[in-house]
Amino acid sequence: LIYRLHKKESPLIGRSYCPKCKHQLGFWDLVPILSFICLKGRCRYCKERISFQYPIVELATGLLFALVFLKHFGISISTPYTLYPIPYLVSFIRDLFFIAVLVFVFVYDLKYWLVLDKIVLPAALILLVVNIFLGQNFWNLIIAGLVGAGFFFLQFIISRGKWIGGGDIRLGALLGFFFGWPQVAIAIFFAYIVGAIVSLFLVASGKKKMTGQIPLGPFLVVGALITLFYGQQIIEWYLKW
Repeated sequence: LIYRLHKKESPLIGRSYCPKCKHQLGFWDLVPILSFICLKGRCRYCKERISFQYPIVELATGLLFALVFLKHFGISISTPYTLYPIPYLVSFIRDLFFIAVLVFVFVYDLKYWLVLDKIVLPAALILLVVNIFLGQNFWNLIIAGLVGAGFFFLQFIISRGKWIGGGDIRLGALLGFFFGWPQVAIAIFFAYIVGAIVSLFLVASGKKKMTGQIPLGPFLVVGALITLFYGQQIIEWYLKW
């Protein structure tokens, strides 16, 4: 999906192929992680190296999916899937979909410095509808979406587009529609904390200057992941103190 959308190709039509020699790949070439290992990191047909991006993205996505599974069902399942309430299973599938979108945003923005509307906007609408179906408060979700988008829109206006891009505004809305209020604030807070730490490290190591730029999307994704898995505990800890 990342590769094809960047190349302006259809992500749904057409078989997978080697980006170097364009040879069509068989299903045995596309097994996540295992194919990369068996092929020793090289194309079966032209012997050119396969980018490490593929196994890294596959592994990260698989691990995050596994964490979502543990979040919903724990280590072992004593109740058959068919006996779980439909909304509970829908929320599980929603979280998997959310993870897939976050992985896409992280990699695409990191590589190409762009948050694609054709991914973020439909995902935001889908998550809003699903959360309403799951019984979340409509106005809470709308307010959270406005807060998420408005926070970045204000920065966009003040900086005249120099601090952040328009895609970050839409990504803020997506996080609001998924988390609601106040969890969206936690996601943004941790995004900036992690972003500041990474930025200071890059400056200290000489890889960036103080006036340099880094994409915001990956840090929003990290903030979203922290909130997804620990948001409720963070809120409870905050209210306690």
